[in-house]
Amino acid sequence: MSYQLNFSGLTPYLPQFVAGLGTTVELTVISTFGGLLLGTLCASAKTSQAKWLKFVCTCYIEVIRNTPFIVQLFFIFFGLPALGIKFSAWQAGVIAMVINLGAYSAEIIRAGIEATPKGQWEAGKTLGLTRMQIFTRIVISPAYQRVYPAIVSQCIIVMLGSAVVSQISVEDLTFAANFVQSRSFLSFESYMLTAAIYLVLAIVMRQVFALIKHVVFKNPSL
Repeated sequence: MSYQLNFSGLTPYLPQFVAGLGTTVELTVISTFGGLLLGTLCASAKTSQAKWLKFVCTCYIEVIRNTPFIVQLFFIFFGLPALGIKFSAWQAGVIAMVINLGAYSAEIIRAGIEATPKGQWEAGKTLGLTRMQIFTRIVISPAYQRVYPAIVSQCIIVMLGSAVVSQISVEDLTFAANFVQSRSFLSFESYMLTAAIYLVLAIVMRQVFALIKHVVFKNPSL
């Protein structure tokens, strides 16, 4: 059985793909910044001396890491309205991605923090720095450098997982692919093009993170 590829048939729908790509990039950028900030705060809390704070962060991390992302997304978009908390589809997608990345990055960053030699903490205390000052000025940057490749991989995974938000009608790249194939009946071409765009996006993300590492840590190699 032969099949004639017809990518030219997708030409009229390129605006939909471009718009969907823009939404995916937007979701990725916001969730990356938000998720890493949340992960850093949780990692800091888990290494603190406040037991109640450790308990709260541990519960959050375990719940998110051990439940499917799509269930988390549906809970935020479909479940929370029952409690009077309503979000738009786009807002629910962003919140779900930030919460998900926050939980996974928290454990990665915590590993980097705990690998910090005790001598650095003691040196900071000797200089009269508070625990927060030691953390922000001495600990966090080397911790990020140690676990940077793992953080990059996790951010890319979250970007790829963002395809799920199309299930709540967020008009991302996957939503565009679903729309186009339903109108053009070019399912093979639509999803092949979408997969290629996700692949390119992942490669670009890795290169951007490599550039960030080169600038921030003065080390071009990942």
